[in-house]
Amino acid sequence: MTGRLRPGTDFAGYLIEYLLAEGGMGAVYVARHPRLPRLDAVKVLSAEHCADPEFRARFLREADLAARINHPNVVAVHDRGVFDGQLWIAMQYVPGSDAAALLAHGPLAAERAVDIVEQAARGLDEAHRAGMIHRDVKPANLLIDTRPGRPDRVLVSDFGIGRSVTDSTALTAAGTVLATLAYAAPEQLMGERADHRADVYGLGATLYHLLTGTVPFPRPTPEAVIEAHLTAPPPRPTAARPELPMALDAVIARAMDKDPGRRYPSCGALAADARAALTTMPVPAARPRRSRRRRLVELAAAAGIVTAIVTATAVALHQNSSSESAHPTSAASASATTPASSISRTAGTTTTTKPAATWGSYSFIAQKFPDLLPTSPDAAGFQGIRCAAVTENSSPADISVPATGIAVLACNGDKHPLHQLKVACNVDRSVWTPTPLSDGDTTDGSQSWTRPSGSGWMTWGHFFVPEGNTTVGVLDVTFDANTGRDFCFLAAFAQPDAQALVDTWWPGLPL
Repeated sequence: MTGRLRPGTDFAGYLIEYLLAEGGMGAVYVARHPRLPRLDAVKVLSAEHCADPEFRARFLREADLAARINHPNVVAVHDRGVFDGQLWIAMQYVPGSDAAALLAHGPLAAERAVDIVEQAARGLDEAHRAGMIHRDVKPANLLIDTRPGRPDRVLVSDFGIGRSVTDSTALTAAGTVLATLAYAAPEQLMGERADHRADVYGLGATLYHLLTGTVPFPRPTPEAVIEAHLTAPPPRPTAARPELPMALDAVIARAMDKDPGRRYPSCGALAADARAALTTMPVPAARPRRSRRRRLVELAAAAGIVTAIVTATAVALHQNSSSESAHPTSAASASATTPASSISRTAGTTTTTKPAATWGSYSFIAQKFPDLLPTSPDAAGFQGIRCAAVTENSSPADISVPATGIAVLACNGDKHPLHQLKVACNVDRSVWTPTPLSDGDTTDGSQSWTRPSGSGWMTWGHFFVPEGNTTVGVLDVTFDANTGRDFCFLAAFAQPDAQALVDTWWPGLPL
């Protein structure tokens, strides 16, 4: 039997209803049980893989390992066999969706993201106690059982590349890492022994994605993603969603530490710290992105703080400072010639030489404001601000390709009084045309300004955001031609109004 199974097909006694999903190993169908009044998920190994001993062994191992687990947060394995030359596994069918589908609408509310991770952690820890690891923890493998009248239940699925913790080497095909690169732990990518702490890393990467709507290391090529996992610092959720508690930055940093020994000892410990982080400050629900104001500002509000104006990656791409526009080379490919950072092994120890972090194609913004903005994605600027590169639509910016339109560095403030700062510049260096406050905003004042660096115009005011029942202040700054920055615009935000920015922040601003 080859190709997809059609609805109505009798396969190993199961009546195929419809195709549920397809992946690298095969396809999953919703099918009626031959004797019981229920639907099962039947996973069928693709025909081209059935003859491959490695894939065959791995497929059978999925059933053997997963069948050991009996836990409400793990998809149950019911049966397995061979039919018409094809291997199959019958598993619990979970009605609903998965966490990846939820992300199609943008980042999740922090409360829901942590709830999903808590439930997944319970299932993963149970698997670890049974002597197996998952090795491919990601949003698509966290199923959401949604039924009326009861809370959603999260089940960990697809132990297709799970293996016993006693195995000493990673399961690979022709040298290819089988875990999804976006969530894979460094030791997996290096082909080294991986234990349950690889799942801790994957769960941390998954939590970051759920919180921000962005994978931890968005890069243009698989080689660049691998390089980032090996060398880039863990991303900061608050760089993408500044309204999140800063304690979540520390949770992700520990979960995604390069050294497994410095990670959380269990998935449950990770989830517990994530839950505790939510108590440090109120967190608003995430919403699909939408434009509230011109000048590239996307605003929401909750609990007395300025909320998301950035949908950026937590840490910009790490590139070789001597060749910002060069295509990254693979850190793991046998065909790579000169990787972005050197990787070597000596006596079982992996060492990496971290490349210099730069702003890439967004460097011209930082260069125009050298005393205000950080010199690199890993550095801090005036009063400790940390920044991320975003596009004019507030989406994550790939700084390894030339910027177009309007380029923006969006930054977190210390809230005394600055909450957020956006510095936007026209890439073509055309003059930024000043515009008055609008969309129901109240203008509190405006005046010209003159400093040794040049002159410009500043306007400040405030506006009410009904979603959070709060008032936000904004200070807009534009620049005359004598500054050499007349193609740039600065917007600073505070709460509840901008007067503190004008009185205490603006006078000492290094322009």
